[in-house]
Amino acid sequence: MAHHGWGGRPPASDAEARQRIVDATARCIDRHGVVKTTLSDVATELGVTRQTVYRHFARISDIVGEVAAQGAESFVDRLVAHLQGIGDPAEAVVEGMMFCLRTIPTEPRLSLLLQLRDSGAFGRGATTADAIAYGAQMLKRFPVDWTSAGVGEDDLNGLAEIIMRLLTSLLENPGEPPRPEAELRAFLDRWLAPALRRPSGRRVPVGARPDA
Repeated sequence: MAHHGWGGRPPASDAEARQRIVDATARCIDRHGVVKTTLSDVATELGVTRQTVYRHFARISDIVGEVAAQGAESFVDRLVAHLQGIGDPAEAVVEGMMFCLRTIPTEPRLSLLLQLRDSGAFGRGATTADAIAYGAQMLKRFPVDWTSAGVGEDDLNGLAEIIMRLLTSLLENPGEPPRPEAELRAFLDRWLAPALRRPSGRRVPVGARPDA
C-alpha cells in the first residue's frame, strides 16, 4: 500500500498528505453529502488505508472542519474585496450580510459551517467561541474605522455573535416565501444597522442600554 497508494504519488511531506486528505474529503462531500461521507470513503478516494488517514486526522469531523475552514478563508478574501470603498460601519455590515446570504448557499465548502441540522459529525457551529472569534477577526478586515465609529475591540465579539446568529437563522430559515433581496436589505437596514449608528456622536457599546 505504501507503494501503490496515493494514486501512485506518495506525498512528499505530512503537510502535503494532510492537504490531499482535505481535498479528497471535499470531493467525497460533493458526491455524497457531509452526512454520508465517512473516513473509509476518504481512504478509498486516496487509495490508502484508514490507518493512513488516522495518522493525520483523528476523526472525520476534524477533516470536515478543515474543509470548511479553507473554504471560509477564500470567501472572506472575496467578501473584503467586495466591501472596498464602504467605510460606514452600518452600510458595511448590511452589505456584508447581503453578500453572505447570496453567496454561502452556492459555496459547498463554506455551507458546511452552517449546515448543523444536516451534519451529526460536524460539531463546530456558527456560534461557538472559536467561530465568534473568527467572525470578530473578519470584521477587523472590513474597510471600516471601528474605533472612530465607537465600536471597541471588546464590542467586535458581541457584534460578530449577533451577525453569526442572524446569518445562521436567515440561511436555515429564509421564510416562506423567502424575502426578495430589496426587502431583505430593508429589513437588515431597519433592525441591524441602527445598532451601528451612534446618536449625536455618543458611543453606545454593543449590548449596553441606551439610557445607561
